[in-house]
Amino acid sequence: MRNKLTDELAICGMNAVLAVCENHPLAINRLFLREDRFNSFTGICKQLAERRRPYKICDDEELERICKSVHHQGVVAMIEEPVIEPLNLDDLNLWADEGKTGVILHSVGNDHNLGAVARAAAFFDVSFIVLNEKDSSFNEEMRLTTSACRVAEGAFEHLAVRRIKSTASFLKDAVKRLVTIGTDTRARMRISDLAGIVSTPKTAKLRQGGRPGIALVLGNEETGLPKDVKDQCSCILRIPGTGNIDSLNVSQAAALFLHAIYEL
Repeated sequence: MRNKLTDELAICGMNAVLAVCENHPLAINRLFLREDRFNSFTGICKQLAERRRPYKICDDEELERICKSVHHQGVVAMIEEPVIEPLNLDDLNLWADEGKTGVILHSVGNDHNLGAVARAAAFFDVSFIVLNEKDSSFNEEMRLTTSACRVAEGAFEHLAVRRIKSTASFLKDAVKRLVTIGTDTRARMRISDLAGIVSTPKTAKLRQGGRPGIALVLGNEETGLPKDVKDQCSCILRIPGTGNIDSLNVSQAAALFLHAIYEL
């Protein structure tokens, strides 16, 4: 839930709020919590009091009104609203030079998927998530949502989130610096081929003395990646399965691919 009058975003859920308290405590403007949660947040409550910012003991009904969700888990923090900045050349160069892993999401569908992918990304040491401006998980003003942050369980505190106007155009430049891995349920190569792809002379030269930077490109669960996006990827891989179900949820696919990348 966004407060347009104060440019604040509601962060709810124990792990999500604790992550903000640990990593960006000064971003918290107000805190609302149930009495049974107070002991977990005494430190931030003391900081808020020192900064003359309010905190309040509330019941579940009031917490639900504040964050517009029943999934608050007894605590809601109102933070300075994070704005997703455009990806610039410095971001891409840093990503490539340090051999980082990132995720490119093209039309992922909704903010719950975004939050779940972010959770998997942070778990497997991903540095960046890049989103397309036309993605429906954005609202009209290109901001994260309470739902995405809640599902992410604090993951956004460990990720740089950037936006691009065109996935295909971005990949056309990124493929010169990164190994860009597209995903398709009909691809010839499998996720098990990843290690061989990353170790070829063509990809190894992208970073001397270590593993090259990698960008995993994930598309919509129903339509997948469009042809112009796949054409710009270094390779296209699939996750083999029985065929009983057409495909995995995008966050499940992300977790499997990111684990394989993490293990390289």
